[in-house]
Amino acid sequence: MRRRILRSMLTVLALTTVVLGVPLIYTAWSWVDDITRSDLQSRLDRIAAELIAQETTDGAVVGELDIRSVAPLVPDDGRLTIIYPSAEDSASRRDVGVAEVPDPLVESLSMGTSGSLRLEVPSAPVHAMQRQAVAVVALAMLASLGAAISVAVVTARRVAYPLRDVAARAARLAMGDFRPDPRRHGIAELDRVSDVLDSATVEIAGRLQREHALVADVSHQLRSRLTAVRLRLDELSAHNDPEVVHEADEAMAQVDRLTDAIDDLVRASRSEDAADRDPVQVMDELRRVVTEWTHPFTEAGRSLSLTGDGSLRAPMTGSRLREAVTVLVDNALVHGAGDCTVSVRTVLPGANCDPLVCVEVADEGEGVCDELAPHIFDRGFSGGGSTGVGLALARALVEADGGRLELQRRKPALFAVFLGSVKHRSSNSVAPEPR
Repeated sequence: MRRRILRSMLTVLALTTVVLGVPLIYTAWSWVDDITRSDLQSRLDRIAAELIAQETTDGAVVGELDIRSVAPLVPDDGRLTIIYPSAEDSASRRDVGVAEVPDPLVESLSMGTSGSLRLEVPSAPVHAMQRQAVAVVALAMLASLGAAISVAVVTARRVAYPLRDVAARAARLAMGDFRPDPRRHGIAELDRVSDVLDSATVEIAGRLQREHALVADVSHQLRSRLTAVRLRLDELSAHNDPEVVHEADEAMAQVDRLTDAIDDLVRASRSEDAADRDPVQVMDELRRVVTEWTHPFTEAGRSLSLTGDGSLRAPMTGSRLREAVTVLVDNALVHGAGDCTVSVRTVLPGANCDPLVCVEVADEGEGVCDELAPHIFDRGFSGGGSTGVGLALARALVEADGGRLELQRRKPALFAVFLGSVKHRSSNSVAPEPR
């Protein structure tokens, strides 16, 4: 920002210097020439007055022309040529000064019937004075340009630094730092933005507190209801029918897993960023998901498998990873076809980058149509009659830990969850390029 402001101001200053400096330099050059010619013309006027005083009543000069009175008016390196009428009705010529003037600057004066005058001086001193005048003007322009640049730098810094400060404050707000900042910069617009950020900080902090309280209340109510359900299931576990007992045990296991998932999600919502989390064993977390969903896939006549390196670890919340992959597996069961594969591998996002852990969920169905693909992660948008919340929630859970969820292939569908950098990798693992 500061560079753009400074570049704009310097461009304007350069154009202004050129537009004003060129005419000023031309004026200085012409001014020296005009002063020199005015001086020569003044000398000729005085010489003419002296010579006219020597004329007789008929306009002729009696005897020899006396040039002693006009000689001091001729410059030391100049030459004066006088043409005047004599008493014999003929024109006479007299030269005063040096014999020859190199590259002369000439100024002449006609005295009518009294003759004419021609004064020559060397042009070299005049050109030297002209160059000196141009140099003075150029130095003055450079001095003014330097002062203007200093003012431009100070002004750009005064404008850009407050903008950086406001941007940094907005970034801290986005990272969850809701501390107020009383600093103001004396710029009405930026101070207004700071006031708005203060108001937004108070509002966002209040909303987060209310949301945290709501999450705590909802989780408490859910745990209470799940506890009641588990108590009823405990009663069924004492039934005489073994099948009823088996189903009751399976239902209680589901209730226990749901209770643990609620606790993990609530705990993760209050924790810090993924960069500060302890890495989790990715395969261990995914085995729990695959074990839970194997039976529904078997009932549908399909298979669900898990492949990959069991030593890979990533800084990801286990509950969030399980819930995100659960959404993808459920999506493959409902909207996909054929076998479903959950694979874990490493990918290289680019040169000089650490490998990332990638979890891929693929099936053998018809995939995602071209019209649905750009909006598949939009909340409330669904092409299969569902609520349109699952994939949006899965992406939000992954992004909450600094990862990303993408649709890597449309037909057949392949979803990829990119986690953090690899924390441990066995010697036999290979880091293939992303698809």
